[in-house]
Amino acid sequence: QVQLVESGGGLVQPGGSLRLSCAASGFTLDDYVIGWVRQAPGKERERVSCISNSDGSTYYVDSVKGRFTISRDNAKGTLYLQMNSLKPEDTGVYYCVADPSGPYCSPYMSYDYWGQGTQVTVSS
Repeated sequence: QVQLVESGGGLVQPGGSLRLSCAASGFTLDDYVIGWVRQAPGKERERVSCISNSDGSTYYVDSVKGRFTISRDNAKGTLYLQMNSLKPEDTGVYYCVADPSGPYCSPYMSYDYWGQGTQVTVSS
């Protein structure tokens, strides 16, 4: 049974940093495309970042490039999202997602598995 459990969200001031973690179980992390999707209040879900299961290549939505870094620790079965220089528009619920398709992630793919989400609020 695939399970994804996020942690690390919270309230942070603009310009601050947070690191989200996603503990994965029930599957081998590097067999899946994994990533992060966020949903801001009143807006559609947005694919923020993902990492391929083939070569570790990554995708970032333009609005977070240079500020966010996705990584995974296969031994620990954990996915991370390091978020720096946070802006109010980064506020939202961040979901850890996974899918057995691949081998490359893309900004258009759908995901079979979702975590429960963790709230990130960027505000002064």
